[in-house]
Amino acid sequence: MHNFLKKQFIDHHIYILNQVDNYRFNRASLINVGFRVLDQECDYIAMHDVDLLPLNPELLYAYPSKGPYHIAAPELHPRYHYPTFVGGILLLKREDFEKVNGMSNKYWGWGLEDDEFYVRLKEAKLTITRPANITTGKENTFKHTHDRARRKRDMIKCYNQREVTRRRDRQTGLSSVAYRVESMRKVVIDGASVTVVNVVLHCNKQLTPWCECSEAPATAVNKKAKNITQAAR
Repeated sequence: MHNFLKKQFIDHHIYILNQVDNYRFNRASLINVGFRVLDQECDYIAMHDVDLLPLNPELLYAYPSKGPYHIAAPELHPRYHYPTFVGGILLLKREDFEKVNGMSNKYWGWGLEDDEFYVRLKEAKLTITRPANITTGKENTFKHTHDRARRKRDMIKCYNQREVTRRRDRQTGLSSVAYRVESMRKVVIDGASVTVVNVVLHCNKQLTPWCECSEAPATAVNKKAKNITQAAR
């Protein structure tokens, strides 16, 4: 990424938000923490999946002056192709991220946090733009290395998680993310300076008991939640 951005003359710094507590993975909360850690250091951020790397130099990481710029567009992402997808790699101005109160903190485990974020952006009347006239497609625009077989507990749904996380979250966001930075350290990798932020997230188990759940009870609850979702449709 350092070399990729240098070729575009992008003044940048890479932060790796590393969750070191014992809860399930919470991508959205980590992004909120990253924004807090940056303070006023940057005028825009790249919400960037660690498992998605750009291969095509036509993908520009310049300042998103017109609003949120979704680099990992549905027609380019190797896995997710629905039109409201805004995950993977999304550039936002500081003021736009603050305007929507960041991301929901309810999404423990993989999935749906970016769909809820899409609703936040649309409600704030922010126009999402995407790359145009890209010469590559779904197979060769990005390198995607996500392994669904690892950390299986991040893939399951439990309690009423599936039902709750399909709704717009008006309770949590950037202003309410609960965390502690355990440590920060700068490392140099092949000449690139990277800041690793070790983050301990806090979970309100009354609000989101699914920050901890085992695979066993999730199966029965999943079936019920699935039926509720289908009925709502």
